Amino acid sequence: MTSATRRPGTPATPTFTASPAPEDSAGPPPRLIATDLDGTLLRDDGSVSPRTVAALSAAEEAGIEVFFVTGRPARWMDVVSDHVHGHGLAICGNGAAVVDLHGGPGAHRFVKVRELARENALTAVRLLREAAPGTMYAVEQTFGFNQEPAYPKLHMEIPGTLLPAEDLLAPDGPDADQPVLKILAFHPELDPDAFLEAARRAIGDHAGVTRSSPSALLEISGPGVSKASTLALCCAERGIAPEEVIAFGDMPNDVEMLTWAGRSYAMGNAHPDAVAAASGRTASNNEDGVAAVIERLLDSRR
Repeated sequence: MTSATRRPGTPATPTFTASPAPEDSAGPPPRLIATDLDGTLLRDDGSVSPRTVAALSAAEEAGIEVFFVTGRPARWMDVVSDHVHGHGLAICGNGAAVVDLHGGPGAHRFVKVRELARENALTAVRLLREAAPGTMYAVEQTFGFNQEPAYPKLHMEIPGTLLPAEDLLAPDGPDADQPVLKILAFHPELDPDAFLEAARRAIGDHAGVTRSSPSALLEISGPGVSKASTLALCCAERGIAPEEVIAFGDMPNDVEMLTWAGRSYAMGNAHPDAVAAASGRTASNNEDGVAAVIERLLDSRR
């Protein structure tokens, strides 16, 4: 889940034990672990448990790179900045940016940006307004965040500018010198999954649409931009094949990544779409499900 919204209390979910699974030893030895953050690696209070910190460190010491792959913007990555180890890179904004976190809070460096062209963004806004009247928008950029006046206070920060989306996305609009990473579209009444389906039908190939919030909040990115496509680029640069990647996730914005990776795990608290996409399942985020798999993996290699 992206931290564009505060995560509400998680309803009770079945408990999944960390018993060995056939896929743990299948395929070549993993070279990279790709994990979502909210609802996956982080507990519901936003913390990284000591067990998870130890598992991530052990994986890096064993020569397995760990990539955080999240819907969060770069400026909200401080929660894991201390755990990026050697490479220091994270994939943010659902694949819209690759960020070097070595600089610490407020000093993150954008290594790669896959922007949403303003023309595509304006088309997506227009088409979704027609398909779902009452939709409200916010615009996420590399360093700025702006929103429409009616857009609810869903975020952990104060927007820089309050204007209609068409003005925010205009060529001479606020922060016009910054790339647009994604649009956030909120509807106060629609079912989240129904809203996602309607938006994908309406917007078509003009942009990529997904969601990671339990509310009717959609995340709209450039065509072809996803966690999976940017992770694939990063892996290709390192000579890492999909079958050498293990991925973890919990929401629809993780589906492509869970499908692309050679081995993948949906969390015990995962959305049904994530469960269907993954090759395995682990315990919930509050039960350190990512750490459980990493521990099993490293034990099997010893």
